[in-house]
Amino acid sequence: MKKLGDVASFRRGLTYAKDDVAENTTKQVLRSNNITLETSSLNFDEIVCLRDDFVIPDDKILHKDDIFICMSNGSTQHLGKVAFVSKDVGMAFGGFMGVIESNKALVVPSYVFYSCRSNAYRTYLNTIFNGANINNLKWSELSKFLIPVPPLDEQQRIVAELDLLTEVIDKRRMQLKELETLAQSIFYDMFGDPTHNEKGWDVKSLGDVCTSVSYGTSSPSSPSGRYKYLRMNNITYDGYLDLTDLKYIDMDDAEFEKYAVKEGDVLFNRTNSMDLIGKTTYIHNMEPMIIAGYIIRVRLDNSVMPVFVAKFMNTPAMKKKLRSMAKGAVNQANINSKELKSIDLIVPPIKLQQEFADKIQSIEKQKAAVNQSIAETQKLLDYTMDKYFG
Repeated sequence: MKKLGDVASFRRGLTYAKDDVAENTTKQVLRSNNITLETSSLNFDEIVCLRDDFVIPDDKILHKDDIFICMSNGSTQHLGKVAFVSKDVGMAFGGFMGVIESNKALVVPSYVFYSCRSNAYRTYLNTIFNGANINNLKWSELSKFLIPVPPLDEQQRIVAELDLLTEVIDKRRMQLKELETLAQSIFYDMFGDPTHNEKGWDVKSLGDVCTSVSYGTSSPSSPSGRYKYLRMNNITYDGYLDLTDLKYIDMDDAEFEKYAVKEGDVLFNRTNSMDLIGKTTYIHNMEPMIIAGYIIRVRLDNSVMPVFVAKFMNTPAMKKKLRSMAKGAVNQANINSKELKSIDLIVPPIKLQQEFADKIQSIEKQKAAVNQSIAETQKLLDYTMDKYFG
């Protein structure tokens, strides 16, 4: 067993000012949102560009075999998340981020990456957080994480085994992405761009089609709680509920009615890092659950369908608009209920919304089958990583 700091070094990311940001330049910077939490992989959505004359030192550039890591975030769920840089990308990484650079004489870089995806790693991070509201990781603490270091050839064999399982999961996730792209295409084909409304639908504020808008509870979770407790990390970026990391809460009957979700509720993530704020989902075929304070619960009248509103809010155009409305720091932005209710919503005929809902339901059935396959393979991957990393 060796400390991470004994087999790897660390580089902190690039700092820049708001005035340094430009559009469509070759000076590109990756941030927290460019690590996909669910897959521990790089994505190149919403890349920040800097002025052409901005000087970026080489040690602030991502290189092949680097492990890209989030060191500061408003959500502890995203603190410590990693992605492996399999080839030179020629991009810098921002100040809230860092790079773990492996000593190749001692360890295989991708082996270290897998150790940073293991349950042992997440357990170690939890000991650092220890229930505290921590927004920053320190290398001085992270470097103490212990990993088993067998001979290099054994590390290569382990990596090959884990790569095989990861590849199966990646292919299934690609299927999910294609199905989600299909759902977005159906939305745009039927309703057009929601921000331009070229089809001339009626427009109302979101507040005009709501029967109630309310915040979740600030009460803490409880290991012995009766009810499932939905938090902001349970809403995915694509607008679905992920119940794999679920907590529980106790609540009396009167409070339960105030904070519970029911069929047709739309849930909006009001506080998060700027790149994740505004994630929206809707409740469908769910058992009783309680929502946390960082979520706004919206109940709609019969002029709009929940699935339509959720898909509307999750279009790329609306996500961009929501980020422009958000206030606060980059890693802890906020939108309140008043601002949410002011958002303009296109309102097509309810019959057309129903046709859209039927098509989405068909896609959801396909996604459920793919998700089941992912869950089974993920279980095997988790078991295999536990075997090697403890």
